[in-house]
Order: sequence, then structure tokens, then C-alpha cells
Amino acid sequence: MNTAILSRSVTASGAPQVKDGARHAESVRDGRSVYLDGKLIGDVAVDPAYRHAVASAAALYDYQADPNNVERMTFDLGGGHRISRAWQLPKSYADLVERRKALVEWAEVSCGFLGRSPDHVASSMCGMMMGIEVFDRHDEKRARAFRDWFDHARRNDLFLTYVINNVQGDRSKAFGSQGKGAEDMVAHIVDEDSSGITIRGAKLFATSAIMANEIFVSSGQPLKRGEENLAFSCALPMNAKGMKLLSRKSFEAHAHDEFDNPLSYRFDENDALVFFDDVKVPWERVFLLRDTDMCRAQLHDTPAHIYQNYQAQIRLSVKLRFLIGLAHGIARTIGTINFPPVVDTLGKLASQAALIEGMVYGMEAGGSMRGEYFLPSTHLLYASQVQSQEMYPQIISTIRELAGGALLMLPSSVNDFADSDLARIISLTQISPAMSGKDRVKLLKLAWDAVGSEFASRHLQYEMFYAGAQYVTRGHSYRTYDWNKASNMAERLMSNYPSPVSAGLDTQEN
Repeated sequence: MNTAILSRSVTASGAPQVKDGARHAESVRDGRSVYLDGKLIGDVAVDPAYRHAVASAAALYDYQADPNNVERMTFDLGGGHRISRAWQLPKSYADLVERRKALVEWAEVSCGFLGRSPDHVASSMCGMMMGIEVFDRHDEKRARAFRDWFDHARRNDLFLTYVINNVQGDRSKAFGSQGKGAEDMVAHIVDEDSSGITIRGAKLFATSAIMANEIFVSSGQPLKRGEENLAFSCALPMNAKGMKLLSRKSFEAHAHDEFDNPLSYRFDENDALVFFDDVKVPWERVFLLRDTDMCRAQLHDTPAHIYQNYQAQIRLSVKLRFLIGLAHGIARTIGTINFPPVVDTLGKLASQAALIEGMVYGMEAGGSMRGEYFLPSTHLLYASQVQSQEMYPQIISTIRELAGGALLMLPSSVNDFADSDLARIISLTQISPAMSGKDRVKLLKLAWDAVGSEFASRHLQYEMFYAGAQYVTRGHSYRTYDWNKASNMAERLMSNYPSPVSAGLDTQEN
């Protein structure tokens, strides 16, 4: 089985090199089975539907390998072998902050639009490693397999993705009870022998799988007794035999010019359904076996869920900063920047962006030790998620309101500028007090790709639901809040003054 292990390259002097973009781009040219528009894609690194997204992923590794950035973006794993700080296991508040600063810089490379950048699933796997005793209690052999694979993924600075959602089907029924003909709808174990397990069926949502090295497969949704065949965790290289990726529509393929669609041209990380067509998983890649509660425990009894969503809030804080800057730029461009209602609106947007950034700082300042590792505040994390899920669509709507009709009267494409007469008309009609007509069009095209295009609509849906529906994140907030501490204040206050004396009230039956 090809495990897609990346070789440890060295410089002429013998010093280990940090993984760079060229290494990553080459690593995805592994024969993975990606299907789009009814066809098998031969090479995602060069295909017009994915090549710029692959290049954007590679740009992250080039950024960390830049000699000016390497100390901030990477850490020494031992013996001078440096890898991304996404793999760092913080043992103090200072470690956590240092790691976060590196993740912020990575997010800034894509303006926060790569939602499943390499640091997301790496953060989740780091959280699992911080709570490895949970795996030990489940099965020592499976725990040892996870340790070995984690060391492999970490040492080689792999780009990981995951699929931890089951295909929804009929939501009125359990995943394992979808009825006749749907036996293979959800990925499940169909065979087990001395060499490993065989899985068949589908999983969602393989965001960034097109440009990842390996995929972690499990279930993050509640399973019930009787669904043990659905309860497993494993990892596979993206070119595993029998694993098929059914890509959604490629926005990049329809972004013919960067001027017209600057975000979807570069940052369409893609989402895919993964179908496992009798995929064999060797035992050294199986980390959890037939334990429905362990599927929950691997995420919630370890710091995995905390660290993966902490990373997501770091990335989102950068994305909101980009969007707020874009809103300010729109107001300058169309000449409304000094209108009192616009200043009021921009002030609110700025406060919303600062709220999420401030909550990230609060998660760190309010963090605590778990064994030898330092964790961000669990409740502040979930509180931030609750706020950001509500806030993101509000911010997008507000930016659209600020722009008004300016987003509707743009040239059809960059090709309009090639015609001298059309270019003259554009210069006469796209007037701005802050810039040339061409630059006005450029900024408003960027704004449309961020808030109004099909690419933008996908991001709206992603930010609202990547962590689950709102009732899920609110449930996490409820579960992790210190209700005793909140209630005790009222109880202490009430204990300091008498209740009214009324006959029979204290003994009256309900």
C-alpha cells in the first residue's frame, strides 16, 4: 500500500529543509481518483479545475519555508528537523500564543478563505495526541497505531483532511437504518481479517481533499447501539485503492480570469463526497474499532474538538478582518465614507470583527493545563462559535448593503478593457473619488467574489455550518458553561435576606 511518505530533503550542507511548495505540489500528483463532470481527473496539480487551489496550498508551505519566516512559522521537532507550528503541542500559555501567531500568518496568505488549510486537521490530530490516554483505554494496539501514524504525519508535515460526517439520507432515520437499498450509503466495515478492515460506503465533507496528502476517516456524529460497523477511525493516503472523490462543481474552473474572480480563481479549496469502494485499511492505520461511544470520545474526551475549532476561530478572525477592510474600501471607493450612517455601520462591523479576535485572545488567557499540555478555554471557544455563526451572514449582508447597486453595474469581464471604446465608457462611468475607474472595478469585482458570487455563497454556507447547526454549537456552549458559578451568586444573595412569612407556603404540596 502506498502511504505517500514524503522524503526528508536536505540542503547541500546537510541541514534539513522545511517543507516547501514544490514538495507539496509534487506530493499530490499521486494518481488519486477525483471525478468531476463525469470524468476522472488525471492530475489535480495541473487540471484547470484545481491547479490554482493546489498552488495556493503550496504557497502556504513556501511561506513557512521562506528564510525570513521559518523561525516564526516552524519549530524544531528534534535534531534540527523543522515542521509547521500547526503540529506544535503547546505546554504553556506562551507556546499557545506563539503557535497562534503562526496560524494567523498562514490565514493571512489566503485572507482566511482556505477554511480547511493544513493547520485545521493537524490541530485536531494534535488534540487527539494530547489525550492519547483515551485511545489507550479503548485499545492499546489501536492507540499505538495512532501514535505511529501521528508521528509519520507530523514528521513529514503532511496536509491532512478528514471526513467525519455521514451521508444524511433520510434524516428521520438513524444512519444505520436507512432501509433496503441503502446498506452502502454510509461508510461501514464489511470485512475484517488478519491484515486489517475493509470499508464500503460514503462520507462527507472532504473539504480540501483535492490538495491534501492523507485523509482521516471517522464519525463525529452520534452513533447508537447496533451501528458498531459504522464506528471506526482510520487514515488513508489520498491515492488509496478503491477510494473515489466525487467533487462538487469547481468554481475555479469557471473563474477564467483572476481580475474578474480573484478569490475563486485562487482559493476554491473544493468539497467532495468520498466513496470507499471496498477499501482495505491495514491494522497500522486503524485507530478505533466498533465502539460507538469512542467515536464521540476521540473528539470530546480529548482536546481534539477544542483545538480544531480554536484554529477555525483564528482563521475566521483573519477572514473577518479582510471583509471589514473590504467594506471600508467600498465606502471610500463609492464616496460614502463620511456619511454618518455609513460610519455608524462601519463602526459596528469593526466591533464584530474585534469581538472574535478578542475572544481568541480570551481563550488563550483563560486557558488551563491538561496534564503537560496547555488548552484554550473551552467555553470561550464555543461562545465564540455561537457568535460567529450568527455574525458571519450579518456581516455579509451589511457589506452588500454598503455597496448597493455598485456591485451590479460592473463590466462583464476583463476583456471589456481590451476594446478602446468600451474602456473609454468604463472610465467615464466607473468614477471614484479615491481611485481610477479601472481600480474601482478591480475592488468591486473582489467585493462581489467575497460576498455575492457562487463562491461567496459556498463560504456563507460553510461558515454557518462547518461546526454543525447552531443548536449544536449552542449545546456545546450550554454543556461547558460553569452554571454553578453563575447560580451561586443568586443563591448567596437570596440567603442573605428572609422570605416572606406566609401560612402554609413552606409545607404546601406542589
